[in-house]
Formats: sequence, structure tokens, C-alpha cells
Amino acid sequence: MTMPEQRPSDGSGDMTTAAVDDVSSGRKAEREGGAVGGSRAFAWLLVITGAAGLLAAWIITIDKFRILEAKVAGTTFTPGCSLNPIVSCGSVMESEQASVFGFPNPMLGLAAYAVVIGVGMSLLAGARFRRWYWLTFNAGTLFGVAFCTWLQYQSLYSINALCLWCCLAWVATIFMFWYVTSHNVRSGLLPAPVWLKGFLAEFTWVLPVLHTGVIGMLILTRWWDFWLG
Repeated sequence: MTMPEQRPSDGSGDMTTAAVDDVSSGRKAEREGGAVGGSRAFAWLLVITGAAGLLAAWIITIDKFRILEAKVAGTTFTPGCSLNPIVSCGSVMESEQASVFGFPNPMLGLAAYAVVIGVGMSLLAGARFRRWYWLTFNAGTLFGVAFCTWLQYQSLYSINALCLWCCLAWVATIFMFWYVTSHNVRSGLLPAPVWLKGFLAEFTWVLPVLHTGVIGMLILTRWWDFWLG
């Protein structure tokens, strides 16, 4: 009997195989009306980024109320993160852009980031969600990162000031958006070519790091003379 020739594997197909398996699993779950979970690492990322955003939103909300109370009392309140003319949280909090929907923006963050923490904790407990849930969650993070992008532009080029707690919320939202999108792509919940699934399986971290780096460069160049001085 002639045994079939076995060729040693160099591992080059492992990533592609894993990506195909993810797609197959996602499609199978969709066909069977099943649900998709997430890894513990992904769950912890949601918990940590959600907690960071919630902390930022909580502190900004408290400082906003203190600013309003001071105005009613005829006094002035300066938030602790107002360090200089550029890093001036008070200037950002008192701007029109800080209440886009008729109430302070961080109040929206209090609800949104709490939901993210809830999803992460549910995944840690072994929860699995249907495709519509994951896509809705992804749409929420997309709205969050788009809203943060608008606020970044307003902060840099209209308000001309930065809020450190806002920056923390921006970074948290950026990371949760890219990782939720990566999860949905790799699970087959969002259509994508195999090479993209393979890339995201190994290098998802590159996308939020580059995104955050671009914002950092914009901040650096916007007030270049001030930082050098």
C-alpha cells in the first residue's frame, strides 16, 4: 500500500484557514438562527474601554454641573484639567458644541459606555448574540467614532482648546469601534474577503493605533509653536 505523500506545513495557510473557519461559523450561525459569542480578550477590551469612556463622561458631567452652579451663584469654577490656554477643559465644556442634542454630550456617554460595559460583561459570562444584535452594536460604535471625529474637528479648529477627559473618551471609542468591527468581519457577520479576515485575525491592533496616531499628529501640528514654547 502506498501512503499518500505528506508535505510539511510551514504555517502559511493557518491564518487563511482560521479566517475561513470564522466565516463558515458565522454563516452557519446565521442559517441556523444561532448566535455568536466573543473571546475573553475581546470581552475585556470592551469592559476596559467602556469603563474608560464612562469615567471620562462622569467627570465631565460633574464638572459641567459645577460650572453651571457657579454661574448661578455668580462665581467661577475652573475644572482641574484646565492646565493652560490650550489644554482647557472649561473652554470645551462651555462651548455650544458641548451640548449638541440640547443636553451635555457626556450624559449621552454615560448611557452609551454603560451599554458597552454590559456587553463585555455578558460575553465574559458566556453570552452569545444574534447577528442583528452585533450589527446594531457595530452601528452604535460607528456613530460614536463619527461623533468623536466631529468633536475632534470642532475642538481643534473651532473651539481651539483640548479637554483631556474628552481625549480619553475619544481613544476608548476608537479602540472599541475597530475591535467590534474586526470581530464582526472575522465572524462572518460582515462580508469581507478572506485576506482581510486573515489580516484582522493578526493585526487588528494596527487600525486603532494608526487612527489614534493621526489624531495625535493633528493635535501636535495644530499648536506646534505652543508645544515648542
